[in-house]
Amino acid sequence: MDDILKLQNITMDFGGLRAVDSLNITIKKGEILALIGPNGAGKSTVFNCVAGVYKPTGGEIYFQNKKIAGKKPWNLCEIGLARTFQIVKPFPSKTVLYNVMTASFLKTSSIKIAEKKAIDILKLFDFEDKKNIKAGNLTIADLKRLEIAKAMATEPKLLLLDEVMAGLRPSEVDDMVSIIKKVRDGGVTIFVIEHIMRAIMALSDKITVIQFGKKIAQGLPAEIAKNEQVIKAYLGDDYDLS
Repeated sequence: MDDILKLQNITMDFGGLRAVDSLNITIKKGEILALIGPNGAGKSTVFNCVAGVYKPTGGEIYFQNKKIAGKKPWNLCEIGLARTFQIVKPFPSKTVLYNVMTASFLKTSSIKIAEKKAIDILKLFDFEDKKNIKAGNLTIADLKRLEIAKAMATEPKLLLLDEVMAGLRPSEVDDMVSIIKKVRDGGVTIFVIEHIMRAIMALSDKITVIQFGKKIAQGLPAEIAKNEQVIKAYLGDDYDLS
């Protein structure tokens, strides 16, 4: 399986603060890799480096074997790297279909093609019945679903999901896990930050754990759940894999 994303000794400094420290991560095509760790561990900073918000202070990022560190987010989106955000920001006065179509225009100038693509994505997410609802009237769960649908409309090869399950009820979390698996089954590699461990354990092929910007563990979900350093740093002594 080929590597789609490789972070090589990534370091990110903000003045005297080192948010990410010589971090190495590799994601294979077709994988779902989760990045977890305590609040302030540097997870969002890692995402922002990959997505082009920040240029790393040191190290290099490779996407499909090409250097991308310092490239702008819109340029990365054009070559197949898309992301969602913790705080969703749709066009609230526009319909669900309009929102997804807008993202579709990255790859086409045809309204007909953009609409068809948007409807196909909404069908995939069992969301077509809400295509004419204004985004401002959606529930939190549906807004999160819309956020992923918009990202998918850009035809990504790698999708960065930033806490897409935050604020959801358990049944909604289960629905979101199913959606993410559908996305992966469609050929999209997933890099996800999430705090809901039940979902992470069910979803991930591999998990990377960071603390104070440094990797402290990486492995299969079952391995991470039993790692004493991870339990002490993040999961807590009462964590139960079951």
